[in-house]
Amino acid sequence: MQFKKDDNKLQSKIETCILLSKLSFLRAKEINELLEKFGSIDNILSTPLEKLLQISKINRRNLELIKEKVPGLSLEDDYKLIKKLGIKLVSFDGPSYPFNLRNIYDPPFLLYVRGNLKEEDERSVAVVGTRRPTNYGRMAAKRLARELARERITVVSGMARGIDTAAHEGALEEGGRTIAVLGCGVDVVYPPENRSLMQQIIERGAVISEFPLGTKPLAYNFPQRNRIISGLSKGVLVVEAPLKSGAMITVNYALDQGREVFAVPGMITNPYSRGTNRLIKEGAKVVEDISDILEELGFPSLKEDKVPVDLQLSFEEKTVLDKLCFDPVHIDEIAKETRFPVAKVADILMRLQIKRMVKELPGKLFIKEG
Repeated sequence: MQFKKDDNKLQSKIETCILLSKLSFLRAKEINELLEKFGSIDNILSTPLEKLLQISKINRRNLELIKEKVPGLSLEDDYKLIKKLGIKLVSFDGPSYPFNLRNIYDPPFLLYVRGNLKEEDERSVAVVGTRRPTNYGRMAAKRLARELARERITVVSGMARGIDTAAHEGALEEGGRTIAVLGCGVDVVYPPENRSLMQQIIERGAVISEFPLGTKPLAYNFPQRNRIISGLSKGVLVVEAPLKSGAMITVNYALDQGREVFAVPGMITNPYSRGTNRLIKEGAKVVEDISDILEELGFPSLKEDKVPVDLQLSFEEKTVLDKLCFDPVHIDEIAKETRFPVAKVADILMRLQIKRMVKELPGKLFIKEG
């Protein structure tokens, strides 16, 4: 555990948080109320039901269930896993509880954290979107996340497939901080193919959840966790999202929390851009590059004056890059358009990949990446 052994009051509160978090029928604000008014699980269990009803706003059935189920719960396995994985337990009134999150409606009463939360994470932006992005959407998310990281802005997302994954990867590629908010326990890897990514996030940022250890990634957990994604951030950037999606749920939370909402414009023929284009119609800030976000949030740019990347390219590299877009193009087509030999095009494409401006797909297909 991450508290002093002689601090019995803190230990009692942490244990109460863990026990109550195991009761899925309780909402975060109900648990916060119990903690505020009773302080510990012992006080809750020892208080007569009728008095609990007088003091709290929780319905009778839920109070009965607390008294019935809590005595049968054990924390032994939790403690073992907490020690094994180095999990930190951050309570709402603890000094390391995120500042941005503390001030939302219905904040989590307890966060399970793998990695480290830092004061600098107050300067953060969430990047969210569809699990099925186009090449354009994936590229935009990664590029903007890299630019945010370059400005020492923490990138917050949900580690889901698609836009979330691209956002985390972009921040990590730039050596920046990123926070993943899970819809399951922090001991559960979801999606499973993101195991390596999760470890990188733990090492360079934090993976957090309000759900108890062992919680599976059930569908109804994700809308609840989305309020944390927006709550941790000063603004929410949406990159490709259909009208009905988790990203749009996050936007609704962001608006309720007084956060800024940003959107990357998408193709009108892409159903996964309808949500972002609708947001722009309704007043979301259009994002074409990082300056749009910095300006709106009042963040001064930390970048030094640098030679633009495109001015660092040779004539041949610019010629090949101009023939690429965000839809795959075969190497033979590039050679035909540029009138360069295929071998020469292959060499140029390799140089552009090293500069992270081009990505190769199976079948000798290439797309512009950034």
